[in-house]
Amino acid sequence: MRKIIYRLLPLLAVIITAAPAMMSRDNTAPQVSNSDKLKAHYYFLEAQNEKSKGNTDAYFDLLRRAHELDTTNTTYSWHLGYNMLTMDNAVRSNVQVALDLMKQHYEACPGDYYETLFYSDANMMLGNPGEALKAIKTICDLNPYKPELQVRMADAYARVGDFAASNETYDSIAKLNGKSLQITTKKVGNYLTMNDTANALREMHELLATAPRNVDYNITMGSVMQQLGMRDSALTYLDIAQQAEPDNGYTYLAKANFFMLNGDSTQYEQQIHQALINENLGIEDKMQLLVTSVKQMIQNEDSTGRADTLFNVLIKQHPHEAVVHEMYCEYLIYKKDYQTAAEQLQYALDINPTDANGWRQLMIVQMMADDIPNALKSAEKALEYNPDSLELYRYIAPAYMQMKQLDKAIETYNLALQLADSTDVETISDLKGGLGDVYQEMGDTENAFALYEEALQLNPLNVGVMNNYAYFLSLKGQDLDKAERMAGLAVKSYPNSATYLDTYAWVYFKKKDYQLALMYIRSAIDNDDTHSADVYDHYGDILFMNGEPDQALEQWKIALEKDPDNELIQKKVKHKTIFFE
Repeated sequence: MRKIIYRLLPLLAVIITAAPAMMSRDNTAPQVSNSDKLKAHYYFLEAQNEKSKGNTDAYFDLLRRAHELDTTNTTYSWHLGYNMLTMDNAVRSNVQVALDLMKQHYEACPGDYYETLFYSDANMMLGNPGEALKAIKTICDLNPYKPELQVRMADAYARVGDFAASNETYDSIAKLNGKSLQITTKKVGNYLTMNDTANALREMHELLATAPRNVDYNITMGSVMQQLGMRDSALTYLDIAQQAEPDNGYTYLAKANFFMLNGDSTQYEQQIHQALINENLGIEDKMQLLVTSVKQMIQNEDSTGRADTLFNVLIKQHPHEAVVHEMYCEYLIYKKDYQTAAEQLQYALDINPTDANGWRQLMIVQMMADDIPNALKSAEKALEYNPDSLELYRYIAPAYMQMKQLDKAIETYNLALQLADSTDVETISDLKGGLGDVYQEMGDTENAFALYEEALQLNPLNVGVMNNYAYFLSLKGQDLDKAERMAGLAVKSYPNSATYLDTYAWVYFKKKDYQLALMYIRSAIDNDDTHSADVYDHYGDILFMNGEPDQALEQWKIALEKDPDNELIQKKVKHKTIFFE
C-alpha cells in the first residue's frame, strides 16, 4: 500500500468560492454535499502539487479520490481519464472507462479547447474515429481559422471513409493558406482510394503548375505515376527533378527506388552509388539506403563484392561515423569474415572508446576468429575505458573463463560483485553462480558447490545455476536426487533448451534410468543441431546402455569429429564399447 500524507489547507470554502470553473456545470448531475465538494477540491489541488513534484502514483491516488468524492465535477473526470490512458498497461487495459470519464467533460464543456482536442486524439489513436470526428468538428466550428484543426478533421473524415468530405475540408484549408504538397498528397491519396485517377492527376498537375521545377513536386508526381503503372511518365518526372537540382541526393534516392521497383539492378546500383557520394544527402538516409540495398543483395545471394564496394564508398565519405563501421561489421560477420569485421569494430571504438557494448561485440568477433590474444587485450581495454560497467564485467568474466584465464575470471567476478547493488539479488545470484563455474573448472568442487548454494539461497529460481549444479553433481555421482530435482526444474522452465535437456538426460543416466535418459537426450538433439562433443558423447553412452551399440558408435564418431583430441572418446571409438573416466 502506498502511503500519502495529506496536508490540511485552511479556508477551503474561500478557495472553492474563488474557483467556480472547477465545479460541475451539469445542473442535472447528482447532488454532492458541500463538505464532499470541499474535500474533493482539496484532493485535486494536492494531486496537482504531487504531479509537479513528479510523484505520479500519489497524483493518481489523489485524483481518483477527488473524483470519488465529487463525480459531478467533470474536470476531475477528464483528468482522471486522461491519466489512466497515460499510465502503465495494467491501467490502460481498461481504456473504455478512461474514455468515458473524458467524455463526461467533453459533453459538459465541449468548448474547452485542449480537453476536447485530447479527447478527439485519444479516440483516434484507440480506434474510435467516429467519436474523434464528432469531437474535432466541435472545436473546428468554434475555431474556424485554425488550419491545424482543419487538418485533423480532414484526416478524421478519411478514417471514417468519407473521402469526399475529407477533400472538401482540405479545399477549405487551401483557400485559406494556398496549395501545399502536404495537402495535395492527402487529397491525391483520397482520390486514389476512391479509384478516381483523373482527379488524382488533376490535383498533382495543378500543384506542379505553381512550380514546374520544384524537386519535391516532381518526385511526388513520379511516385503517383509509378503507383498508377505509368512507368515512363514516372521516370520523366524523376528526371526533371534530378535535372533541376543535380546535387540533391534525394533525387538519386527517388530514382534508385524507382529502378528497384522495376527490377533494373544496373540502374539501381548507379543511383545508389551517386546517392552515397552525394554530400547533401544525410547520413541517416544513406544508411537506410545501404541497408535496403545490402538486404536485397543478400536475398539474391550476390557474391560479386558489390556490397563491400558500397560500404567502402560510404566509409570514404564518412570515415568518422562509428555507425557506418558497425554496420559494415555486421555484414562481414554475416559473410563470416571475422578478422575484417573486428577491424571495422576497432575503427568504431577508436571513434567512441567508451562504448561498452562495442567492446563486448569486439571480443565476441575476435573469439569467433580464434584470435584469443587480441580478445584478451580488448577485455583489458574495455575495462580500462569502462571501469564501472557492471554489464561489461558480467560478460568479460565468463569470457576469461572460456579463454582459460581462470585467475582473471575470478578477479573479474569479484570486481563485479563489488559493483553490484546489494539489493539486486538476481544479479548477485548470477555472479556467484558464474564464479562457482570458474572454481568447478579449476577442480575446486567444494568452493564451486558452496557458491551454487549461496546463489540459490539468493534466487531459488535461478535455473542456470540449478542446471550447472545438477550437472556437476551428476558428474561426481553425488546427491543424484537433488540433481534430478534441480535439472527437472530447469527443463520445466525452459522445455526446449537443449543444454538443460542434456543435463536432465545425464542425471537419469547416472541414476541408471536409461530409458528416461534416452528420451531426454533425443529431445536435446532434436532441439539443437549445434551441440558440443559432450552431448554426442552422452548420446552414445546412453544408446550403449540401452542395448544399441552400433548407434552408440555413430554418435561417438560425431563427438570425436568435434573433439579429436579427447582420449576417452578415442577409446570408445577404437574399442566400440563404453569407457568411464
